[in-house]
Amino acid sequence: MQVNARSQNQPPLIFLLSSLPSPVKPYLPPMRTAISLLRSLSASLPLHHRRRLLIHRTFSLFTTPHALNPPRTSLLTRSADHSSVSHFVEHLAGEDENWDFEKDNEPFNFEACFGPSIDDSNNLKTSPTVDVKELDEMPEQWRRSKLAWLCKELPSHKPATVVRILNAQRKWVHQEDMTYVAVHCLRIRENETGFRVYKWMMQQHWFRFDFTLATKLADLMGKERKYLKCREIFDDIINHGLVPTEYTFHILIISYLSSSNRGCLDEACAIYNRMIQLGGYSPRLSLHNSLFKAILTAPRDLSKRYLNQAEFVFHQMVTSGFKIHRDIYSGLVWLHSYQDKIDKERIAALRGEMQLSGIEESKEVLVSVLRACSKEGDVEEAEKTWKKLLDSTQSIPSQAFVYKMEVYAKNGEYMRSLEVFKDIQERLGSVSTSAFHKIIEVLCKARASELAESVMIDFIESGKKPLMPSFIDLMEMYSTLGMHDKLEYTFFQSLEKCRPNRTIYNIYLTSLVHIGNLGKAEEILRQMQNLEDVGVDSKSCNTILRGYLDGREYVKAEKIYALMNEKKYHIEPDLVKNLERVLSSNEEVVKNPITLKLSKEQREALVGLLLGGLKIESDEKRKNHKLVLKFNENSGVHKVLKSHICNEYNEWMDLCGEKDDQITTISHSYFGFYADQFWPQGQPVIPKLIHRWLSPRVLAYWYMYGGYKTSSGDILLKIRGSEDGVNRIVKALEKKSLTCKVKRKGGFFWIGLLGSNSIWFWKLVDPYILGSLKHHLKPEHISADLKEKTQTPDFDSSDSDYNEDDTS
Repeated sequence: MQVNARSQNQPPLIFLLSSLPSPVKPYLPPMRTAISLLRSLSASLPLHHRRRLLIHRTFSLFTTPHALNPPRTSLLTRSADHSSVSHFVEHLAGEDENWDFEKDNEPFNFEACFGPSIDDSNNLKTSPTVDVKELDEMPEQWRRSKLAWLCKELPSHKPATVVRILNAQRKWVHQEDMTYVAVHCLRIRENETGFRVYKWMMQQHWFRFDFTLATKLADLMGKERKYLKCREIFDDIINHGLVPTEYTFHILIISYLSSSNRGCLDEACAIYNRMIQLGGYSPRLSLHNSLFKAILTAPRDLSKRYLNQAEFVFHQMVTSGFKIHRDIYSGLVWLHSYQDKIDKERIAALRGEMQLSGIEESKEVLVSVLRACSKEGDVEEAEKTWKKLLDSTQSIPSQAFVYKMEVYAKNGEYMRSLEVFKDIQERLGSVSTSAFHKIIEVLCKARASELAESVMIDFIESGKKPLMPSFIDLMEMYSTLGMHDKLEYTFFQSLEKCRPNRTIYNIYLTSLVHIGNLGKAEEILRQMQNLEDVGVDSKSCNTILRGYLDGREYVKAEKIYALMNEKKYHIEPDLVKNLERVLSSNEEVVKNPITLKLSKEQREALVGLLLGGLKIESDEKRKNHKLVLKFNENSGVHKVLKSHICNEYNEWMDLCGEKDDQITTISHSYFGFYADQFWPQGQPVIPKLIHRWLSPRVLAYWYMYGGYKTSSGDILLKIRGSEDGVNRIVKALEKKSLTCKVKRKGGFFWIGLLGSNSIWFWKLVDPYILGSLKHHLKPEHISADLKEKTQTPDFDSSDSDYNEDDTS
């Protein structure tokens, strides 16, 4: 028997029937009914598609194992109200709400088609066929019967049951037997079952590595975009000293590129490089283009880190003799323009190659050149490029004006920047938010206070947001100029127009301490402590401590020192000597605390963040671990939550690892428990004891970090892990009177709390949701009769209490 083989002398249907094992007797539906069904399904298709569909459907009627044994229904697939489920699925397809403003953070825009399909399978030699004996060639009758039974039974069971059934056959099965079962599963398109059988075979003492079978499995897993399973077999092939086929390399890269999960682009690049360096293969043009496009369409802060990889792909395309498309040149210039250090010679070389190839520079290329000029302050090149841009198009992007303003600002010509700003209104009719931000920043750095104030008034009257970056620029300018009264006025104006911000408070606090108004400074510090989305930090505490020491308020200085010890804040070196003199009478030693331990509240919040998608990175010996939190820059909820987490876990934060979309903790052995429970093998799992840890605070942080409120008020919680793990969570919630619906989408599960269940969930987590986020996350369809009820889900504290030592 051969996989994907077809007899040339037999019709497809007869061949398929003859290849079935003799003990298995499929149920044959009435032919008239089957054909009628096929006709109704394909009536709207073109003729050649109808023929293919007819053959495919006929195959399915005779070969699907579910016709013999319907699969058992798990908790995740119970029948439910169809309208609710469809509504739930509909919301899963939507995007997260966006409370942020426009940014120059868009991916490169491709207008051209990249030639062949991303899955360029027709040009590659597909995976080899696997030769196995026919069932009737097996020596014993009982062996044939058992193998036939396994072929029928295994596809209808869950993974755990499949393993139990296979374990019961250990006494008599051999590699030849299980290879037959695995191939049979692949033949009937039960690839998951075939993979489980193969994994079970690998653990047996008689297993001998079969390159052909492994290659076939890897290719099928890759075709289904199951990149983790494909990669597992791929690595196994390499570990046995063999080189995977070109098709396996190709399909694994495509599988990674088809996923939007973080880290998949890194893996795709690594496999691409190994395909060339280890395998000695020359990738197809479609693969070069697909990888290049994936790099350029990633978010800007992510894609700019792949410059070397993009250059390598470009080099491979050139050396392979492929014709370089204009979008490849444009994208490479775009990537170079976003680097912190601009390589002007490389940009000039790329533009020269475009000219030699007869490719006209597009608007995107000219804007990229302007961006590079703005970082270098190259006025001459910027003006040349600007003239080309004016000649090539009438619709100049607003961001191009911003880059031109920045070029002049780098050379100290802020009045010319102001002229460019005024030109925006004339040419475009309105001024963008980023243009307002840039010109106010330029004027504030030039200390042109009157001009900056005038533009700020126009900015406020325009109704555009956010205003906060410009308020910060103004306040920093006033602080430098010693204009405390205007700084104070701007501070209160920012509170009226914007959400409270810690940076604004710190600037005002520093100004109050500087003029010696400690009474008001204490009041502002208390306000910061009472505001959940602001809070105090090391900078604010050091500022007030400096004021107390300069004002000889030593008792208050001791109190703030105690608070800093409690919060484990770092004390600035120049304050330590003064503190030592103050505290010498008490024989206290001024030091920065080094003992780190999470409180009960911090532990519960951490579990919720782990469920929501927090990642743990461990060293090679798994002795030290660090937490990595990724945030959506376009989410207002994530912006507030990030600030709150930085404040709550201040002593654990690694300042070098903080970015706009990410914060990282220090590497510490204390996180070992969480790594063992949630990331045991470097991959996320749901712990077996998760049902004991689902306290209201845990659920609240899960909702804030990895949850989503739909437009109709339903609540969705995203989680990664196994189906069994999700089942445990669903059962725990159902035990507490919260009915859920679950939908799998890509590598994630979405747990939906629909209708009244979202209300009960909200009543449960409401006390632990940050105050400034409640209006964003609260379900909007709470009816009057439900508001009057006081019943909430019964989360018994004894059942949900979280204990790090509870690992049994």
